[in-house]
Amino acid sequence: MAKQCDITGKKTQIGGGYSNRTRATQFNPVGKVRRSPNLQKKRIYVPELGKTVTVKVSTKGLRTVAKNGAYQTLKKAKLI
Repeated sequence: MAKQCDITGKKTQIGGGYSNRTRATQFNPVGKVRRSPNLQKKRIYVPELGKTVTVKVSTKGLRTVAKNGAYQTLKKAKLI
């Protein structure tokens, strides 16, 4: 499975690891940095269905669930 949030769709990003000043000098190591999202594996109870759903969700996705409710958020993400 990919490192991707089931609710927000966040996934790994690839970018440079050095500032522009470092790039301009002779000591310029070449390489990319992979930044992965803060994913958590959580069991979320959905009272409307009376069961729990296991999702791989980022911490921002957890805040979305807390704000909008479990059933509405998971339905919008097409997980239930």
